[in-house]
Amino acid sequence: MDNKDTYRTIEVPSEETLFKDRNSKFYGYAFPVHNEDDIKAALDSLKKKHHSARHFCYAWQLGVEQIRFRANDDGEPSNSAGMPIYGQIQSYDVTNILIVSVRYFGGTKLGVGGLINAYRNSAQLALEVSDIRDKTIDVQYQISFQYDMMNKVMRIIKEKNLKIIQQRLEEDCTYIISVRKKDAETVFSTFENLYRVAIKELEN
Repeated sequence: MDNKDTYRTIEVPSEETLFKDRNSKFYGYAFPVHNEDDIKAALDSLKKKHHSARHFCYAWQLGVEQIRFRANDDGEPSNSAGMPIYGQIQSYDVTNILIVSVRYFGGTKLGVGGLINAYRNSAQLALEVSDIRDKTIDVQYQISFQYDMMNKVMRIIKEKNLKIIQQRLEEDCTYIISVRKKDAETVFSTFENLYRVAIKELEN
């Protein structure tokens, strides 16, 4: 079983960066994204901002354990833009991220090699100014129990330093807790073995 339970990502968009080559300008951006709607919204906002730019080349990666990614050349020669950008996402080992490089053509063609270099540099600059954080991969469990079991449940939560995300306390109590992936099996079996306490895993 893969015990890696951390990943690297960004939580806020990067500052704008600028890379120039023979009068062409490449504005670089990194955005935190969690789904394709976030990606579309970020691209739409850049297209409004840079309405006279010719190319909005980008790459994104989503997911922690099941990875999805896409690279888009947006009219540049095949594999000269999106893949070099995606290469930087891989080399910085980040996920849930979109990197966009917006190009203004400067009148001189750069050739495929020049484009690859420019888009790679543009993506690298955007990542360099980003605040990249390590985060844990967490599993969420729902725990259900009668009110008289509260002290026993709380003792385990405190001992194991678990995070309560949501709670409903009535005669029947429900907690939703967040557990680091590497501790998940132990925590599950601890609650499972507790008399009159039901636990189930929630889909993230």
